[in-house]
Amino acid sequence: MLLAIDAGNTNTEFALIDGTELRNSWRISTDPRRTADEYAVWLTQLMALDGVTRDAVTASIIATVVPEALFNLTSLCRKYFNGPPMVVGDPSVKMTIRAVIDRPEEVGADRLVTALAARDLYGCPLIVVDFGTATTFDVIDADGNFAGGVIAPGINLSLQALYMAAAKLPRVAIRPTPTVIARSTVPAMQSGVFWGYIGMIEGLVKRMRAELGQNVPVVATGGLAPMFAGATDHITHIDRDLIMRGLVTLYQHNRLES
Repeated sequence: MLLAIDAGNTNTEFALIDGTELRNSWRISTDPRRTADEYAVWLTQLMALDGVTRDAVTASIIATVVPEALFNLTSLCRKYFNGPPMVVGDPSVKMTIRAVIDRPEEVGADRLVTALAARDLYGCPLIVVDFGTATTFDVIDADGNFAGGVIAPGINLSLQALYMAAAKLPRVAIRPTPTVIARSTVPAMQSGVFWGYIGMIEGLVKRMRAELGQNVPVVATGGLAPMFAGATDHITHIDRDLIMRGLVTLYQHNRLES
């Protein structure tokens, strides 16, 4: 069984992969100060609830955009999960997708892994919209390469900024409103954030398709993908687990190469 770890700016996801199937996954807030032992206590208890012991894990792979978190996550795998992990971005790990952009070294591991999973599952060319801490729009070109994209503030960041910057505005939940025009403060904020993001998605996808010269499909991923995909016909597919699928693909490819 493979332990796949995706350490993002806000949350870190741990997933157990049995063969090629996602068995279960758990999230915890990303904190570089959290030790390997703390991770182990939390994770092994959750695994036990699923009937899995840590001895069942035979290998691990990590993708992270938080360099400070890597040491403790690597220590977790070494100490508790059968040896050193495969780490995306390490020179020994061969990527199965090329970044054909001006500064390929700047592309986050999560974006590359998500892009290669989308390419392998849905073909190319393709646009991938990932609803994370940032909302990213990534292009996979006709040759299967990562060809650039867009980085916009994530919806939770936008809500937080609105709440913190305006003294009289409350903290609100993300929720679609039945109409765009609202008649009180909370629905007005929810409408502005939700339908504003729908407008951003549709506007950026339309412009990206125009630059690409074709009506390429769009895959949405991330926890909020189903909420937004249901409100626009610009999203073709929903796949919340793209990054984990990509980590499995990358691990298997490198294991066969070694």
